[in-house]
Formats: sequence, structure tokens, C-alpha cells
Amino acid sequence: MGELLRLLKKGNKSAMLAGIVNAIIAIIKGMTFILTGNVAMFAETMHSLGDAANQFFVFIGSALSKKTPTARFPNGFGRLVNLVLLGAVLVVGIMSFETIREGFRHILHPMESSGFILNVSVLGIAVILEATVLYKAMKEIVHDEDIEVKGINILFQSFKRLRNAKPATKLVFMEDLVATGGGILAIIAVIISNFTAYHQVEGIASILIGLMMFFVVGKVFLDNAAGAIGEADEKMEGKIGSLVMKDPDVKDIQGINVIKEGEDFHVEIEIEIDPTLTVAVADDIKDRLEKKILTEKGITDVLIEFDEDDGLLNWKK
Repeated sequence: MGELLRLLKKGNKSAMLAGIVNAIIAIIKGMTFILTGNVAMFAETMHSLGDAANQFFVFIGSALSKKTPTARFPNGFGRLVNLVLLGAVLVVGIMSFETIREGFRHILHPMESSGFILNVSVLGIAVILEATVLYKAMKEIVHDEDIEVKGINILFQSFKRLRNAKPATKLVFMEDLVATGGGILAIIAVIISNFTAYHQVEGIASILIGLMMFFVVGKVFLDNAAGAIGEADEKMEGKIGSLVMKDPDVKDIQGINVIKEGEDFHVEIEIEIDPTLTVAVADDIKDRLEKKILTEKGITDVLIEFDEDDGLLNWKK
């Protein structure tokens, strides 16, 4: 129990905050839907429920992925967060289907909903809360890249560097981006439905929100399927390769692999050195390189192999 609590403290904070916020929002939206019967509100309720469940899964997965490697699992539990996310997207997928189905039902059989002020107020508050969580995720993405930006630049830099974000942070960013956009879309639909006779617009909004949710499901599934299998990070490979080649005793790099292990990186590298060097000197080179590589953010494990210098330069980056 003590180890579990210790691991939970290391869980992704953005995911935990987003899960709590979305759970509260889902309850408020659900109560509002029961009172008003607004279909756009139903779509938003399902959306927030899916996001809350997803983000709690992510928080737990990101925490358990920090568990220390064991004899049975010597490579650690880094990919556990990817596996948890693959399971979590099923929840959002089901919610997406229900949202789209309810939207079609409302288009075919439109009904006027009540509680205009209540609907707009609840959706407006939800958009503000979700935008706040989205902004926090943006700041975390930028912070993880060690970039100091302020104001509107955080928005642009977070989109630019989203590809390199941690899996959990990326999910929170995408879900709350869609949630904020979906909330604005729902508000527009409620306003149009209230001031015109075109009540089908709420059903159309529900379908669009459901499709936006499906987009997140697809994107998250593809990203984490690659992570669960073991995806190489070419950017980090180039960075590590350049760092290693600066060492005066390294003649060449035969091969390098940097594999993502959840939020961490596992490095395997084969270098060429002077074949006349003693084992003791080679061991010193290995220790020196490991120390340098481990200073890079996110790298937790390094495996270095040696080969004799063949006089040919293989390293191209």
C-alpha cells in the first residue's frame, strides 16, 4: 500500500487535475441534461464523462509506469502508460458512438428543449474550466522542452512541440482542446435552437462533437500503439549521436537506438574505438559516456557496446 501511494505521487499532475475537473463538469452537465432534455448537453455530458474516465486511467497508468524494474520485468514498466491509454480509448470510443447516435435520433425527431439560460451558463462555465486545464497542459508541454515563453506564445509553442510531449500530457491536451471546442459548438447550437425553429441544430452539434471525440480516439490509439510496440525517437538519436561523437576517444558510431519506454528513453549504442586501447581505458570511456548520456532529460537506461575502428565513417547525422 505504501509503494502504491508513493507511485501515485509521481503520476501525471495534468491528468489528475483534468480528471477531477471533468468529473465535476460531467455531473453538472448530466443534471442539466436531465432538467432540460437538451441533446447538445447530452453530447457534452458524454464527452466529459469519457474524458474524466480516460484521464483517471492516464493518471494511474503514468504513476504505475514509474515502478522500479524487477527480475521478471528488467526493462521496467515505462510502456504500461501506453497500454493503459490503449484501454482507455475504448471508453471514449463507446461514448463517441452514443453521442453520434443520439444526435441522429434528434435530427430525425427534433424536440424543443427548455432551460436556455441554464444550458448556456453551465456550458460557459465548463468551457472556462476546460480551457484552464488546456492551458496548464500547454504550459507543461513547453516546460518539458525547457523553453521559457509567456503569453500567447505558449499557445503556438505547445502546438509546435506537441509531438514530443509525454503521452499522458498529450492526451490531456488533445481531449481538453476538443472539449473546449465542443463546448463552444454546443453553446452556438443551443443559441440557434432557442432563437429559431431549427431545433435539429442540437443534433448536428451532437454528431460533430462525437466525431471530434472519435478523432481523439484514433490519434491516441495510433500514438500509443506505436509506444506499446516500442517506437524509436529519431530526434533523440541524433542528439545522443552528436554528443557521443564529441568524445575524443570515439572514432565512429556503428548503430544507435533510442526507444521510448512510456515517458522515458532507453538508449543502446555501438561505438568504434582504437583497438589498441586496454580494457581499463575502454571501461573508463564507457563510464564517461554513460554519465554524459544520462544527463539528458528522460533517459533512464544506457547500454554501450564497443567495436574496433574500421577506418570508415558510418555516422551521418
